Amino acid sequence: MQERTYFLTFLSTVLALRGSSVVRQPLRDPESGSLLCWNGEAWKIGNQLIQGNDAEYVLNAFLNATRRHSDDTNDTLAAPNHSLQGFVDLLSSITGPYAFVFYDAQNHRVFYGRDALESKDWTEVEADGIYVLDLTADADLSNAVDRVTHHSPFPKLNTQIQAHPIPATKQDSPAMSDLFQLLQCSLSVRTHGIPLPPSQSVAPARVAVLFSGGLDCTLLVRMLHDALPKEQDIDLLNVAFENPRVVQAAGVSQLSQTARSAYSLCPDRITGLSSYSELLAICSGRTWRFVSIDIPYTDTQAHRSQVISLIHPHNTEMDLSIAYALYFAARGIGKVRTESGEQAIRYTTPARVLLSGLGADELFGGYTRHATAFKRRGYPGLADELEIDFNRLGKRNLGRDDRIISHWGKEIRYPYLDEDLVSWALRLPVWEKCGFGQADICEDGSIPLLEPGKKLLRLLAWKLGLRNAAVEKKRAIQFGARTAKMEVGKTKGTQTLS
Repeated sequence: MQERTYFLTFLSTVLALRGSSVVRQPLRDPESGSLLCWNGEAWKIGNQLIQGNDAEYVLNAFLNATRRHSDDTNDTLAAPNHSLQGFVDLLSSITGPYAFVFYDAQNHRVFYGRDALESKDWTEVEADGIYVLDLTADADLSNAVDRVTHHSPFPKLNTQIQAHPIPATKQDSPAMSDLFQLLQCSLSVRTHGIPLPPSQSVAPARVAVLFSGGLDCTLLVRMLHDALPKEQDIDLLNVAFENPRVVQAAGVSQLSQTARSAYSLCPDRITGLSSYSELLAICSGRTWRFVSIDIPYTDTQAHRSQVISLIHPHNTEMDLSIAYALYFAARGIGKVRTESGEQAIRYTTPARVLLSGLGADELFGGYTRHATAFKRRGYPGLADELEIDFNRLGKRNLGRDDRIISHWGKEIRYPYLDEDLVSWALRLPVWEKCGFGQADICEDGSIPLLEPGKKLLRLLAWKLGLRNAAVEKKRAIQFGARTAKMEVGKTKGTQTLS
């Protein structure tokens, strides 16, 4: 091999949410000189759960996969090719959201890529494989990058359609038990062992939930109550915006009253308080904080340029309206009521891990367009729409949302997007996830007629005592928090930002 000199610069920042101490990055192996920049969470490698710091574990696994052995007979070809396949197989076995850069010093290569869902932001890199830069290539290094396809952890969506009549989704179905167990496992790995923030010996809450009071997030909170020790507080982050268009629509004579109630009349504030009251009634023995995050229109405008820069390359009005809600919720500054309920005091959540219900609609048919697809083409049309939504989840949501949340030094985690849960949901027949076209399943009236979208989740919520959340209609975040169409006039969500 012809000797070449090259200079590489690695930079990595650390949030430190795994293990008992902060591990400096980039991680370096002193023996080989290999380096790792790791952004994300490796919950498991193969079937083995990772306890403690995952970055150290991943580095050791990468080193083992790419190491040359003394019995390699051809150092220039056989060993690197063999280690390349080993590296691809290893990366395919990692579950969790991640983006990484790994310098393989022994074989003079740089690997980089991210997980199959594109959970971590890296707009320049597609999640369609692992990218390998060969530093020994004779050609210009800009043309020395190869893409190696790795195995997707997800099966194809099950489009099998049951012959009529479609059996109704019931509360005692095996799918209900499977969903409950998978969500339990997903929440457990995402919420256990979260360390205290650096320089803090006590933190009231280590986990907070983006909380609109809707079905998806309230079900997560209910199950989180069973997953975490009761001495750990849980913060519920509920955001509401002052929307000038809504104020003007109320009429001039009511402006002063409307301005005062702009937050309390916000749809997500109403459902949030309703679900919060329900949780207090059935989940005793824990300190819950309902954090009212009220955003005046002047604050929205003051942060507009910052939010637009964070969502780039997304650039529509809908992207911006969704981003506003996530941005201010993740900041975590609001008010909580004292125990007497008479006074609201300023509060900033110390939680650095935020849970989101994203993924439930895409997997279980919760959007209005899913009902429309079923109405037009039945279950085949619904299956096609679900497949489209799942396949674009990374490009449409995850990278954008990761940039917004991480701006505040927080990490967003998605229990519904656990690899095992997603794989199970994709294999499950569509008619077992939703209730479209099905007859009422409860003749004695003990369970009301539930919305067909996300029927399986609704039945689980009802079983766990969440009677209000189980019947709550789907509402998009931008309409629930009232970040949509803040300007008076005709503005469409697809309109490009000016």
